[in-house]
Amino acid sequence: MRLISIILFFLVVNTFSYSQSKMNSSSNGNVDVDELPAVVIKSAGKDFSVYLPDRNPDSSVRKLQDNFIAYDLGKDYEGYELYLVTMQLEKGSLAATYNENGKLISVVEVYKNVKLPSAVIYSVYKAFPGWEIINDKFLYTQEDGDVTKKEYTLKIKKDKETKKLVVNPNGEILKS
Repeated sequence: MRLISIILFFLVVNTFSYSQSKMNSSSNGNVDVDELPAVVIKSAGKDFSVYLPDRNPDSSVRKLQDNFIAYDLGKDYEGYELYLVTMQLEKGSLAATYNENGKLISVVEVYKNVKLPSAVIYSVYKAFPGWEIINDKFLYTQEDGDVTKKEYTLKIKKDKETKKLVVNPNGEILKS
């Protein structure tokens, strides 16, 4: 009898432990934003406007992107072949173009002096030891929901010599 009770106990505990699914979420039960692959801004007829926010480490970039996602186009686009929405901050700007149906066509984002991803910093300091990053510019463009350009233009300095670099977010130096 004791053996049957122990086996039954382990079966019940085992069943409950497998029924729990793990989900990366914050403490309040919301799904982490980093897990979302895309954001559908608006349904435009049969099409959807898709915007892929960048996971930039700079909070001001993420804040402007969040404001853009929350922006309601409403009926402002009606009567125009193309409609342009611009948003600006001290560090940069975001410009989005919509067509006559209210579908998002393209987004161009330009930011200056933002917090760089650690992969970018590491690769620059590894390739150019003794150099210092003095200026940076981040360019992020999308067209019809596809990322077309995502790069950092950096200005580095050593003594009185300066160089310009173009680096992708993974740290690969594209141009020097």
